[in-house]
Amino acid sequence: MTEELFDLVDEQDQVIGQMPRSQVHAEQRLHRAVHVFVFKTTGEMLIHLRAPDKDEQPNRWTSSASGHLSAGEDYTETAHRELQEEIGLSGELEFLHKFAACPETSFEFTGLYRLVTDDEPTFDPVEIMRGEYVTLDELQHRIETDRESFSTAFLVLFEWYCRESL
Repeated sequence: MTEELFDLVDEQDQVIGQMPRSQVHAEQRLHRAVHVFVFKTTGEMLIHLRAPDKDEQPNRWTSSASGHLSAGEDYTETAHRELQEEIGLSGELEFLHKFAACPETSFEFTGLYRLVTDDEPTFDPVEIMRGEYVTLDELQHRIETDRESFSTAFLVLFEWYCRESL
């Protein structure tokens, strides 16, 4: 199987080339990713526990769905793909914000989306150990008491969400 190819980007998120995934991560090159926050209509947010064999931040809680943009993909296209691949959901996505690449996001420019649905997710066992719906208050409490159990990118995105979107 050929290794996934990512677009390399500059500090303005403009494509400047392509490189294999492992090399992008090893060299900490700027690239792109998406995260999707999935909510039930009652307000609970879906989070999932990353599988133990993930190459970055294994065994940590993170966004409902997330992933890298493959070379040539755009943010919205990737958000829909990752939703379907990781948790078996689809629907109308709302774009919330694009975050600048930084060490906490693993040098990824990150597009954040929201989906509201009461459809039940189906977790990809290769990617996800388990998932659960939590209230935002419960999630805040869990972060305050056990911050290290969450991915650093998720913390950046969720803290922004609590400040700017609620």
